[in-house]
Amino acid sequence: MMDGRVAAIRKALDAEGFTNTPILSYAAKYASVFYGPFRDAAESAPQFGDRRSYQMDPANGREALREIELDLEEGADMIMVKPALPYLDIIRQARDRWDVPIAAYQVSGEFSMIEAAARNGWIDRERAMLESLTAIRRAGADVIITYFAKRCRRCRAACRLRRTGAPQLIGSLPEEAEGVAGAAFVGVDELVPAALA
Repeated sequence: MMDGRVAAIRKALDAEGFTNTPILSYAAKYASVFYGPFRDAAESAPQFGDRRSYQMDPANGREALREIELDLEEGADMIMVKPALPYLDIIRQARDRWDVPIAAYQVSGEFSMIEAAARNGWIDRERAMLESLTAIRRAGADVIITYFAKRCRRCRAACRLRRTGAPQLIGSLPEEAEGVAGAAFVGVDELVPAALA
């Protein structure tokens, strides 16, 4: 987020008595081609230029870590890396450095690649979904924002916990569902309604 923004939000929340309201920082938001499908659907592509002036250069990992650190110093309680799959290294480095909840946003382009390949019969949709979400979880994300949230919840609902806490699959769901155990999933369509509640 812009320098000073988290501190200003924290100060305003605290002044109004919302001292326990957490702040999710968008500290690591990259200028990415993977936002394309959403921008096209929402007709929100820039009319001129692009958003690179305030989104991070994909080649610069150090900047993301500096921005995360600044936002945490200003009072952020949780950080987000967006997009997720191209920046698994950033998620991992953040997990190794800070003991705060980390959210990863699997954006529309990541989702669309899996959907398009599945529709063409090139990959198994469920297994590809679970493999991609497992990679994000394994990198260190505690929360995954994804267009697959509802489908993944159905997969996890078919699991039951053993005494060890590892899920045991019932039925014919792929073994990859074990890899997403413990992660919280938020559907992209749930973000706005949840914020307004």
